[in-house]
Amino acid sequence: MKLRASIYFFLKMQRIVETIRQEFPRRKIVIVGDLIADQFLHGTIDRVSREAPVFILRHENTTTLAGGAANAAVNVASLGGKVSVVGLVGKDKNGEELIECLERSGVDCSGVLALDDFQTTTKIRILAGRQYGARQQVLRIDYENDQIPDEDEIQQNLIENFLKVSPKVDAVVISDYNYGVASVKLIETIREFALQKKIPLLADSRHRLKEFIGVTSATPNQEEVEELVGRKLGNEDELVSHCVRLCEMLNMQALLVTRGNKGMLLIEGGKTPLFLEAIGSKEPVDVTGAGDTVIAAYALSLASGLDFPQSAFVSNHAGGIVVMKKGTACVSAEELIESLLKQGSKEESKKAAD
Repeated sequence: MKLRASIYFFLKMQRIVETIRQEFPRRKIVIVGDLIADQFLHGTIDRVSREAPVFILRHENTTTLAGGAANAAVNVASLGGKVSVVGLVGKDKNGEELIECLERSGVDCSGVLALDDFQTTTKIRILAGRQYGARQQVLRIDYENDQIPDEDEIQQNLIENFLKVSPKVDAVVISDYNYGVASVKLIETIREFALQKKIPLLADSRHRLKEFIGVTSATPNQEEVEELVGRKLGNEDELVSHCVRLCEMLNMQALLVTRGNKGMLLIEGGKTPLFLEAIGSKEPVDVTGAGDTVIAAYALSLASGLDFPQSAFVSNHAGGIVVMKKGTACVSAEELIESLLKQGSKEESKKAAD
């Protein structure tokens, strides 16, 4: 048996909206993970090179935004929450610009380590088009580190920084893009801390979700679930079956699976699987960083006392808003409330018509 989002949520709508307005600003979230400088290089193309059959891009400007764990932190701040981030940057221009971006957004960066022999993980997306035409992404260039220098010492420093910024924290998120910050030792320390404090611990892991046994919940996308089970899942029954087993195997209270324009699937231990339809357009403008927005909204919702279905419902709206924005973007509390009330009005109208 499967449930789909129904009038249940709309009967609870007022409480959800009040929670966003009143409780989100009171909550503190700590984000631990891989900090990424998302750079967008804008330019125009108006001719082909005489040296080779390639277009020539005339550079206009480059902007640096928060990506990865940094983007999750910016989204917590934009939704009204208090947030500290723990991670690594290099003592380089991209690292400086990333920290500036975070601090402008209201993120506490006192838990960030800046290293001399480390380059800030950077993803450069080249957006090109004709002079008066729309820009589209034509290439991405990634600058990554093969390993973290002095790893044992750095990991100990990260643990100390986490403990330093975590007094009175209401939830912790581990945002793992597989760049080395989320070590086994750090995960274990945070898991024990969350259990002791009795607060939600959430994980968003690109390839290593099986190493996050015992966290409260996780937010993989369907492709990541398929990677874990080793094959494509052709229909909803297969997806539900494998996700239930995955949730049990990882000893999680719930698993929230994002499915692009098919919405979300919530698996909660001992309860009927819940499907949430995608919010807004079925054709997203840009999915860059959407998972960071989802886990930010999910963490704030759970930290504020909403249950798993209500938190998934809020996260679904946050994700639906952000994919309609270009580039690495965030969602404000006002936008989120507007989206929730708009859908509530539609459901009321539909109910009246029936």
